[in-house]
Amino acid sequence: MSDLEKLLIKKSQSGDVESFELLISSYDKRAYNIAYRIMGNEEDAKDMAQEALLRVFKSLKDFKGQAAFSTWLYRIVTNVCLDELRRRKNEKYVSMDSTIHTEDGELHMELCSDKETPENIYERVEQRELIKNAIKEMSEDYRSVIILRDIQGFSYEEISVILDCSLGTVKSRINRARTMLRDKLKQSMELSRENIV
Repeated sequence: MSDLEKLLIKKSQSGDVESFELLISSYDKRAYNIAYRIMGNEEDAKDMAQEALLRVFKSLKDFKGQAAFSTWLYRIVTNVCLDELRRRKNEKYVSMDSTIHTEDGELHMELCSDKETPENIYERVEQRELIKNAIKEMSEDYRSVIILRDIQGFSYEEISVILDCSLGTVKSRINRARTMLRDKLKQSMELSRENIV
């Protein structure tokens, strides 16, 4: 933790909003990204990232510096998202006002090599969609670890702190999540081959 970060934390703990805004400015995009990966759509991700940053501000006085500030913040983001998913799971109705956002129709511009064909690009987009859907179908425990490790790039130790579970549990969940993902993708590939024939 840099001296500037320590100073900003100290000022933020005493209620200085400008210091807090400076403090989180380097973390807010990643916080949104984590929320997006867990929640699966833009609107929910914005709401959850905002809620998490509000919680960070309110509970900053409790931050002791035992873990990196970023790890502590990302843990709060993850917990806020997981709490919301649990809350929704327990709801017995679906709002007719809620919107569902997908990436259908959205294309990301990518540089193509001379060797890339439209078929290769299409296959890659299809594969990303299969992976995204397979991750969405996982339980919260497995979805969280696979997103934090394989998409966000956190270390096992950081994930352990973020999710407040043992290192062994993290490793076990990552292994199971990867196995489930591999099996799901294999099953999807076999189904698509059957549909072609």
